[in-house]
Amino acid sequence: MTLAPISFAAADAPAPTSGTDSRTITGHLDTGAADFVHLPVEVPHGVQQIAVSYSYDKPTVPAGVPGNSCDIGIFDERGTELGGAGFRGWSGGFRTSFAISNGAATPGYLPGPVRAGTWHVVLGPYQVAPQGLDYSVQVLLTYGDPGPAFTPQYPADRAKGRGRAWYRGDCHLHTVYSDGRRLPEEVAAGARAAGLDFMVSTDHNTPASHGIWGPLAGPDLLIITGEEVTTRNGHWLALGLRPGEWIDWRYRSRDNAYARFVRQVHGAGGLVVPAHPYCPYGACQFKFGYQGADAVEVWNGPWTYDDESAVDTWDSRLAEDLRAGRPWLPAMGNSDAHSVPQVIGSPQNVVLADDLTRDQILAGLKAGRSWLAESQAVRLDFSAAGHGRQAGIGERLTVPVDAPVDVTVTVAGVPHGTVRLITDEGQLHQESLPADGSGTVVWRTTASLASYVRAEVRHPLADGTAGQGNAMGPALPWGPMAALTNPILLSVG
Repeated sequence: MTLAPISFAAADAPAPTSGTDSRTITGHLDTGAADFVHLPVEVPHGVQQIAVSYSYDKPTVPAGVPGNSCDIGIFDERGTELGGAGFRGWSGGFRTSFAISNGAATPGYLPGPVRAGTWHVVLGPYQVAPQGLDYSVQVLLTYGDPGPAFTPQYPADRAKGRGRAWYRGDCHLHTVYSDGRRLPEEVAAGARAAGLDFMVSTDHNTPASHGIWGPLAGPDLLIITGEEVTTRNGHWLALGLRPGEWIDWRYRSRDNAYARFVRQVHGAGGLVVPAHPYCPYGACQFKFGYQGADAVEVWNGPWTYDDESAVDTWDSRLAEDLRAGRPWLPAMGNSDAHSVPQVIGSPQNVVLADDLTRDQILAGLKAGRSWLAESQAVRLDFSAAGHGRQAGIGERLTVPVDAPVDVTVTVAGVPHGTVRLITDEGQLHQESLPADGSGTVVWRTTASLASYVRAEVRHPLADGTAGQGNAMGPALPWGPMAALTNPILLSVG
């Protein structure tokens, strides 16, 4: 939906050298309005800064009926084409104003020249009350010399690693450059405090923070650039983008555009990860399917019922994919931390990588050589051995049909926890951990009985019980997750 343009000066008028000029437009959107409403702004020559502010009404609505919510962003004179070069920033509903100049911009927006031409303020009315939505947009132009350009400082692709080792990281984090409350320096400090070796910056729908991370990374912390792509049909993580690269989000599953942007991420050497697929909030549940995904986020922040659903779905897909001979989808867990009291690194991914580099971390995640931990306090080792061979997480063990396979889980940091071993038949073994939270569980199977085996470590229930049951399942619901592994695959050969 495109509105009538706002004009500031005639095309043949001389460009002012100083001063400001503003225009305000008001309007009304009915329920069922387009996902994105474009307001063209004819920007003349000589503009040093463009600033935009907006507001909209929030009438009372009956219980259970969505009220008004409206996002905002802007595209420059290069246009609004899907995936095009004109993107200059997005702040969702987190800010009511922003400004862009050659040397600076409001967080979430990209600094750069304010060139003459048709810019577009974009409104995103993702919820409209039955009464409709009344809005007001003010555009303020400041004339003058553009001044020096902004110089981005991107993070390095490598930190000081330990060679082939297990590295801990959080791949879903937000800052004030989208809807987080933490500054980038606070996020980096939080990652270090959580004992992380790496983190991924995933602000919603913008790469604006990418050029800030350089000085905040270091030999002890690898910072990888990314984006949380926030569509009307679910969110997904684009991990490992080229610094400054932007992934468009302005489509629904019915538009058949998702695959195009999956290819863009893969072309950059990055990973596509559906995020919190069962999140109960509006537009959060993932509706694009898992084709083209490299992993799936099954654990998002503090453990809740939607994480249980995500793990159950992932496990079912795992069995189906292995039965069909298709590549299987690894599991991931991330904090999705936005602000205090959300804890950075809870949960986190523990990844086996050849070194602490962008490419090696992404390769470990894609291969499923990883397990998920509630925090750095949780330690785990998981392996399977048989017929003189051994395999670890994300690897395949091939043994004769009836050769015994001993599965071993060693855990620390989960007092009174319960270890569960799960195959394509479901849970086949469980044991309790002692009060100090440390222990080793050994269980025997064969490749003829199990095509994979994975481990979970659960906390006790709130009443202190462990949810003990038998091989058919627990007598009580499980307590929260403390650790979850990707599978070890078992094959006959």
